[in-house]
Amino acid sequence: MNGQFFISLLNPGIGLLFATAFLLLWLNRRERYIAYAAGAYTASALAFLIQDVGPVLPMELQRLPANFAFVATGCLFAAAIIKRYGLPIPWRTMAMTTAVSMTVFIWFLLVQPIIAARILAISIGTGIIAATVVVALWPIEKRHLIDRVLFWVAAVSALNLIIRPIVLLSLGGGFDNYVGFQQSVYWTTVQFSQAMVSIVAAISLMVAVAIDQIAELRREADDDNLSGLLNRRGFETQAARALRLCLDDARPVALLIADLDHFKRVNDNHGHAVGDAIIAAFGAHVRLIGPAEMIAGRIGGEEFAMLAPGAGIEAARQIAEAVRTGLHPACAGRIPAELCPTVSIGIAIAKPGTGLPALMQDADRALYDAKRTGRDRVRAFTPKPVRLAANGS
Repeated sequence: MNGQFFISLLNPGIGLLFATAFLLLWLNRRERYIAYAAGAYTASALAFLIQDVGPVLPMELQRLPANFAFVATGCLFAAAIIKRYGLPIPWRTMAMTTAVSMTVFIWFLLVQPIIAARILAISIGTGIIAATVVVALWPIEKRHLIDRVLFWVAAVSALNLIIRPIVLLSLGGGFDNYVGFQQSVYWTTVQFSQAMVSIVAAISLMVAVAIDQIAELRREADDDNLSGLLNRRGFETQAARALRLCLDDARPVALLIADLDHFKRVNDNHGHAVGDAIIAAFGAHVRLIGPAEMIAGRIGGEEFAMLAPGAGIEAARQIAEAVRTGLHPACAGRIPAELCPTVSIGIAIAKPGTGLPALMQDADRALYDAKRTGRDRVRAFTPKPVRLAANGS
């Protein structure tokens, strides 16, 4: 065995290592994009094993599965990144590119044997497939650093695959046989550059998986499963941040607190399943009609809070009335027809320097006023006028 043999095992070893790692991640999370990544690294390992270690077949036919596996690696890894963002995978484009690349490859393998042309066919085809990731991710917002890293990994891979063979082949000329090819500067460059790209790409995608896991755990910690809204902790965290930003920017912001009327009576007379159905319908109704910036949460058994950035008193009243009048239609088909649930809502408008606890207290007072005056209505908090002390002179 010589040093070249051990170098030839570098990429298969890296591929199998990361294929195993992504397989274990997939068994834990069952996300399709992780399965695609495991498949990509499996295909990469097989490609290098067949290319460098496998037996030589008549007419060099072992090159066919090896290079098909190289292209499949690009397709599966592109699919992994694109699927992570929930975007449609361009399978048709990738299939057409694969078909053209393999057709050209077969021509220059069996009809007019030219090694350099085969290199260009596979490398450029795989580069075009990598470019589909760049096209897919270009218009989306890249909120995290890892989003930008994945984008640039795809971009650099595409440029590397398309430009590298053109430059090196133009400088070094073609190859008369595969012995010369595998001992060339070009193939050594491919071995090491591919190893580096594989490691960076795998680590980047693993970090993305970890970020997705953390986000999912945070959602589970902050969400209320029954209503589909935030729970109290999630609401207070997000609402406090949004309130602070609005006040810093001198934007109006309103808080609505809603309470389902006679909810205990509903549970006692109709059962908790009906009560749960009303809560679920209320949450779905709020998500449907609420402004995009609105932060809504279930902060108690039948109590809900909605922070509406940018809303003054009139806009807040419109939101509250839409919530109030739309509750009964939202419950249709979920609860007994004779039951007509209602909701009372209190509104408070934030003033400079107001914190979330104080704003919630003001909205609670308005809610109490709505309850006291008959329920199924909207009331806004009005500060009591400050009485000036009488002048004793």
